[in-house]
Amino acid sequence: MKAVIMAGGKGTRISSVKDDIPKPMIDICGKPLLERQVDWLVYQGIRKVTMVVGHMGDIIIDHFGKGENQGVSIDYIVETEPLGTAGGLYYALSDDNDPILLINGDIMLDVNLGKLIEYHKKNHADITLLTHPNSHPYDSALIVTDGEGRIVRWLNKEDERTDYENRVNAGIHLIEQHTLCFMKEMNTARKMDLDREFLKPNLLKYRVFAYDTPEYVKDMGTPERYRAVLRDFETGLVKRKNLAQRQRAIFLDRDGTVNVHNGFVRNPEEIKLIDGAAEAIRAVNDSGYLAILITNQPVIARGDCSLEELKQIHNRLERLLGEKNAYLDDIFFCPHHPDKGFEGERPEYKIICECRKPKPGMILQAAEKYNIDLGESYMIGDSASDLLAGKNAGCKTGMICKEIQEKEARVNADLYGGSLAELIERIIYDHNKSTF
Repeated sequence: MKAVIMAGGKGTRISSVKDDIPKPMIDICGKPLLERQVDWLVYQGIRKVTMVVGHMGDIIIDHFGKGENQGVSIDYIVETEPLGTAGGLYYALSDDNDPILLINGDIMLDVNLGKLIEYHKKNHADITLLTHPNSHPYDSALIVTDGEGRIVRWLNKEDERTDYENRVNAGIHLIEQHTLCFMKEMNTARKMDLDREFLKPNLLKYRVFAYDTPEYVKDMGTPERYRAVLRDFETGLVKRKNLAQRQRAIFLDRDGTVNVHNGFVRNPEEIKLIDGAAEAIRAVNDSGYLAILITNQPVIARGDCSLEELKQIHNRLERLLGEKNAYLDDIFFCPHHPDKGFEGERPEYKIICECRKPKPGMILQAAEKYNIDLGESYMIGDSASDLLAGKNAGCKTGMICKEIQEKEARVNADLYGGSLAELIERIIYDHNKSTF
């Protein structure tokens, strides 16, 4: 497999940090970003790298040479005029037909590439994009998938949006070369936008999949994001987010913890964030803990709400969080309810299951998916079933309660607080104290 790094951008927005070198050569704690990308590729077993360079590209070529010092073979595509985010791929095509790993040159990353490749092969994908939630979905291109992970819609910033899942293209693509055969037929390179002119128009023609991961991938397009990457690297967060490392998570109940509890939620308009909840979740995001929603949804079994309608409800929740720069790494829900006799109920969901809280099934499923250390994780909610689910899974627990009397009437928790924000502040403070 060959890796192609798009390293030719001018970096206009980040020029105030450094304007005399190409954007991918900006220093990250003693090494250029681009060198850290190459180190990551070598660690993942990639030995052939092509760099697409343009603006001040000679600085990149002089620094890396042929890659001898990095333990990799590097060649270059030098753009005499900008070819966009895809045009330079014309020169990367080869007769071996090996897939191309395409990486944006302005991202800091540490992900398990083997899992991406495994997912790509399992789905017999033509193209796989690495996607994740981020803190600014409102100014990012959003990816919409079906229930199997296949991409069915692509929403650019200028496209009309309503409620949406916070799923963003992270800038890492695995592309089978046969999808680029039209470039060979052109017999020349031309300027092309990867998203708008290649990926988005070909969603129906090719099998294009999204590989979701909470691992560390952040662009450095602005001075603020650059400074955030520096902090994350210095604290070790970049490496810790790789799923090869044991993760810590904060599992969150939905209604009464994140969303205002006012009975069963049957449509998106009934979702309303509790004051301070988004800010608390953003603090979880910044801390390195995974933020994972764990929620019983008997409305499915009762026939009050379809799976698609529940999806729209959670899309509304994700949009409201995204507007405040917060995100959930994943959502797990139980659609079951054992009690029968409701008009319109769905018999297939009227079962005794292993996922409905207070059973720990959803938490255990998340732990397996994300390599979570449950003993170092928390379940936070406002009911006994939330706490019991956490305890049954082996987690620490946090109880949201307003009055002292409530504490005495409920299951013993490790922490009590009047709000999610209060509990998160204490968890993160204790974690930082033990780390440093």
